[in-house]
Amino acid sequence: MKITFLGHSAVLVEKGEFRGIIDPFISGNPSCKIKLEDLEKITHVFVTHGHGDHMGDAIEIARKNGSIVIANHEISAYLSKFAIKTHSMHIGGRTAFDFGIVKMTNALHGSGISEGDNMIYGGNPCGFVIEIEGKKIYHAGDTGLTMDMKLLEDENIDLAFIPIGGNYTMDINDAAKAVEFIRPKVVIPMHYDTFDIIRANPFEFKNKVNCSEVIILEANISIDI
Repeated sequence: MKITFLGHSAVLVEKGEFRGIIDPFISGNPSCKIKLEDLEKITHVFVTHGHGDHMGDAIEIARKNGSIVIANHEISAYLSKFAIKTHSMHIGGRTAFDFGIVKMTNALHGSGISEGDNMIYGGNPCGFVIEIEGKKIYHAGDTGLTMDMKLLEDENIDLAFIPIGGNYTMDINDAAKAVEFIRPKVVIPMHYDTFDIIRANPFEFKNKVNCSEVIILEANISIDI
């Protein structure tokens, strides 16, 4: 399985004919070097919550590729007006798809969708555990530290994406505690340095984590798991 970090919280997951993108903040993402037209044959789009730097270019990507957007019920309902295929889930739901299994996990954050001067209710924010051929990826979305993360230890996560930037999400100390709770084999820090208010040192985070391998993945670089 090929994993490409696109900067901020955007992640591309590829396995066979499956090409899924999580929180597709491409346009306006200063770390992302690819363009929307470079994203081809995207089969699924995962949206953790409604904020613009996470829902990002979901509409454009889904329209272009005929992708299925997997999100909470409220975001799915909002996207339906754009004639986009969606699959709605909610916290704790676990569903089998043709590519594998998806579980929607709890996140402590907001999810409002900005539309002009209006803020539309975006339901509960979430994270995802995505299992493909026995390998599990956990994407925490935007979240604070929560004791619910301790339950994820039972999932035997192979790779976790954890926010470390503080202010809107966990900071480095809380993120390190989250890794202790989850105990993934590998963890990649995300959601830092995109904006001044979420500046953080990933090497400081790495030094605080003792139970998992930490890979500081530069944007637009891929790894295989």
